[in-house]
Amino acid sequence: MITLEQVEKLREKANVSYDEAKAALEAANGDMLEALINLEKQGKVVPPEGGGYYRSTGEKNDSKEDSKASKKYASNRDSLADLIRRFVRFCGMLIHKGNINSIEVLKDGEVKTAFSVTVLVVLALCFFWITIPLLVIGLFLGYRYRFKGPDLGKDSVNSAMDTAAEAAENLKKTFTEGHQNPNQ
Repeated sequence: MITLEQVEKLREKANVSYDEAKAALEAANGDMLEALINLEKQGKVVPPEGGGYYRSTGEKNDSKEDSKASKKYASNRDSLADLIRRFVRFCGMLIHKGNINSIEVLKDGEVKTAFSVTVLVVLALCFFWITIPLLVIGLFLGYRYRFKGPDLGKDSVNSAMDTAAEAAENLKKTFTEGHQNPNQ
């Protein structure tokens, strides 16, 4: 059932005649928003500026304020193409940093091989269950790892790598000493 109050409210919002408002509400089964949309589709109501929206609550609609808010929201949104461009630039920057930094594999203080950090990351991501165990086994076989480059070649990073190598050596010594003297 459509009330007089609904018809008056729609007339006020849409700036249409009483008969047009009543007919739109009847067609929309009393749904104020649906009636407003139908009137807009019929060309009897001008859509809000700036791609805004209608309010079906009792609040007053200040179209200038809503238009400013709508434009501000639209300017803060990035298009999908912008997001993709930013993501590709970010990935390119990461790959570049990985390529200018390298990891060296050392045995008895001598560099046996070196490769870019990008290769290490790809191997760790694609072949995790092979790469990580091989790195750990290398530590137990006496290999050490050292990063070189402008971003990762810092003393703090390499001292952490030395600490891991020393921990592996200590564990290996503890294990071998325990098996050599089982009576003690």
